[in-house]
Amino acid sequence: MNRTTQKGGAMQLPEPAPGARILAFGGYQPGNVVTNDDLAAALDTSDEWIRSRVGIASRRIAAPDETVADMAVAAAGKAIAGSGVTVSDIDLVIVATCSNESPIPNVSASVAARLGISAPGAYDLNAACAGFCYGLANASDAVRAGTARHVLVIGAEKMSAWVDDADRSTRIIFADGAGAAVVGPVADPAAPPGIGPVAWGSNGSLADRIHIKDRTSFLFQEGQSVFRWATTELHPTALEACRRAGVRPQDLAAFVPHQANLRIVEALGRKVGVPRERVADDIITAGNTSSASIPLALARMTERGELHSGMPVLLLGFGAGMCYAAQVITVP
Repeated sequence: MNRTTQKGGAMQLPEPAPGARILAFGGYQPGNVVTNDDLAAALDTSDEWIRSRVGIASRRIAAPDETVADMAVAAAGKAIAGSGVTVSDIDLVIVATCSNESPIPNVSASVAARLGISAPGAYDLNAACAGFCYGLANASDAVRAGTARHVLVIGAEKMSAWVDDADRSTRIIFADGAGAAVVGPVADPAAPPGIGPVAWGSNGSLADRIHIKDRTSFLFQEGQSVFRWATTELHPTALEACRRAGVRPQDLAAFVPHQANLRIVEALGRKVGVPRERVADDIITAGNTSSASIPLALARMTERGELHSGMPVLLLGFGAGMCYAAQVITVP
């Protein structure tokens, strides 16, 4: 139970924490690897055409009976195992997803039950490809306010279920997977926070650029319009997140934007001022996994030894609804 503070006869409030930090990452990818040559056998495309336009060489596609919740559980289990806390310590579960087969019941409560987390707060969040960053901001605020002690944040997507197999423009891009993080308090008031202030926003006037019309439709994306928006409008938000965190772009160990398209990723890196070798390019072998792309990239980069504890990393999520969010984090 959260500790509380009280003044006189005033209403009690939870005792806040001086800051929040990420304790561990976890990632999961389905076993089915689909290469560009595999797609070329079924579509009017080629490996060269796909690489030159979106930078993807392969992607992972879930099995027909593999669900968003299945992938979320797999990624979350790894994050919890590396976090130093147990399932009994987690009191809030947030799942960012826009591709669950059904809106009811939510994914988060089912995932919590499967992981053995007893009676946590649980909700799903849909900010499309920006979802993980939105969830991380909510988790950080909940920990700092004392509403939760430890929060499990998951981005999980089965985008292949919402893509028309005959639509070359979307089938070559979207893929499946999950990534997770455990968020906890900074115990020492003198220690710096591990999750910086979020800079976020949206442009709903452009929401029709990426949408699913109704429950019988597939995902539609106006690729060129989205490309222009992402490469011209989003870098100020990334720079604002750096300013709010007090971190200069040149001091970042890595920049992990949503893995939408390699050309977008590289353009954003140039405009933010991060050297190419520090910009995540997980999209090459993972494809666009929407809200899972950022935590999945972080998990894979950590596993490969590219990121080390204490390093500052800038995250930038963006996607449908033209929602976007950025924050600087410290690698656990």
